Amino acid sequence: MVHILLMGDPSHFSVVGGANPHTRDRYGRRKSVDRELAIRQWWSLHDLLRDHGLRIEVVPPHAELPGLVYPANAGLRIGDDFVLSNLTPTRAAEQEIYARVIEPLGLRCHRIHSRFEGEADLFPAADLFLFTHGQIQRQRFVPRFGWPPWRRIYGFRSEPVALDEIEAIQPLRRPVLQVLLRDERYYHGDTCLCSFGPGRRSLLAYLPALEPHSSEALRGSFGDRLVPLEDRDAEIYAANSFHFERDGECYLVMPEGISKGLEEAVHAQDTRVLKVNVSEFHKKGGGSVKCMIGDLGEVF
Repeated sequence: MVHILLMGDPSHFSVVGGANPHTRDRYGRRKSVDRELAIRQWWSLHDLLRDHGLRIEVVPPHAELPGLVYPANAGLRIGDDFVLSNLTPTRAAEQEIYARVIEPLGLRCHRIHSRFEGEADLFPAADLFLFTHGQIQRQRFVPRFGWPPWRRIYGFRSEPVALDEIEAIQPLRRPVLQVLLRDERYYHGDTCLCSFGPGRRSLLAYLPALEPHSSEALRGSFGDRLVPLEDRDAEIYAANSFHFERDGECYLVMPEGISKGLEEAVHAQDTRVLKVNVSEFHKKGGGSVKCMIGDLGEVF
């Protein structure tokens, strides 16, 4: 068996829809990508993962679907089943491309009707699954007092009724803790939460991005294994990190620039830190390390 990851070819990475707060400047204009830099950074992450013994399946590029570089949104594997995401409208066409890559690996792909954006919002942590969600809204500009005289509404990405559809396909077989998001800058759960370490029993958490009752529920579930993020680390998406295990050791691939204190806190949870610079993907597309990786786990 081999641990397989998805990564999306970055040849057409750009900002088209501008569907999260990182993709636009303060005036609402879509940002422009330095594609050569983005491709170099993508290969740095690819090679780091490959050199640690992980097999990477590359999702082919599509000129009209730049979001394919973020296959954490492809869906979620449960046993031999793969629940495909029902993505935001600007990315909906990605679903068929993911299915064409995943099914030849021996996984059965399923489609659901509810809004759901994959392991970005539903992922294991200790003996739980964390399911993150917030209000889904039509993305649009609305007037406001101030300058500029408008603001962009983004909303969140997954809705709780998706859990019923997922459970009907394949039971998760562990309790689900629902976590309510409240800050559109952290529009997926994997931008502000990351389970890691032995048994994925530790949790990076940027608590200000969550509703207070959800923060308290996480503190109650994880206790001293919850590592709260400071603003500086949260702003560079330190929680958007990728956990894996190899030869009995735990690793966490994190964005370059994290604080020394955070790195020491991760080490204290019996986890080695690997750092990589993917700033072009974060600053322009709103996704960092984990967003760029779809984790299929071990496949024959």
